[in-house]
Amino acid sequence: MKIVVIGGTGLIGSKAVAILRQHSHEVVAASPKAGVNIITGEGLDEAMAGAQVVIDLANSPSFEGRAVLEFFETASRNLLAAEAAAGVRHHVALSIVGIERTPENDYFRAKVAQETLIESAGIPYTIVRATQFLEFLGAIAASSADGDVVRLSPGLFQPIAADDVAAFVADAALAEPRSGIIEIAGPERAPFDEIVARYLKAVCDPREVVRDPEARYFGGRVEEHSLVPLGEARLGRIGLDEWLRWSRAA
Repeated sequence: MKIVVIGGTGLIGSKAVAILRQHSHEVVAASPKAGVNIITGEGLDEAMAGAQVVIDLANSPSFEGRAVLEFFETASRNLLAAEAAAGVRHHVALSIVGIERTPENDYFRAKVAQETLIESAGIPYTIVRATQFLEFLGAIAASSADGDVVRLSPGLFQPIAADDVAAFVADAALAEPRSGIIEIAGPERAPFDEIVARYLKAVCDPREVVRDPEARYFGGRVEEHSLVPLGEARLGRIGLDEWLRWSRAA
């Protein structure tokens, strides 16, 4: 089976490509460097020729409200049109748990727009919504820092390792289209501030984490269940402590 992975050289894409190739599929790791540009449309028709499955892992280079919305809308329209012309039978997209619950977050609003386009395109699809990645804990702390203090909500947090995300995405690509959403999360759920505090301590970062119910997450207010699955979810196998051990070893 030919599978095209948009964003196939990124954090999740490179891992998903490796998994799928181990199953002896023909996998195209598509990216602008490889001559496939989902914004301009360059190389899309050639990449889609003969493909049965397309996995969209592309990410916006900007998180600014108008720019990120334009990226996901343009990219999705171009990609879905190319897939329809090529007769692709399954569109798989990576999204985020809880995007509809934090409308003040510009990035989340753009992902909602992307999902809406996928749902209305007429191509069988599976949307894989993931919680935040363990690999982003450092960036999350930096975005919430004010000098030596990191202010974070006590809302629940359930981060997932990139290795687990890639495995779930690959599984979705090899399964029948759901024409719906699958949610995935890490194996451990705890308050947002506690998990980041554990991470900073483990990496010997001296900044203090302060629990602040009014703290914003990339512009959005975080309620108790804003960032975690509300119903059934598939759980990864790699928890924070194990991921930290792997990270140190790497």
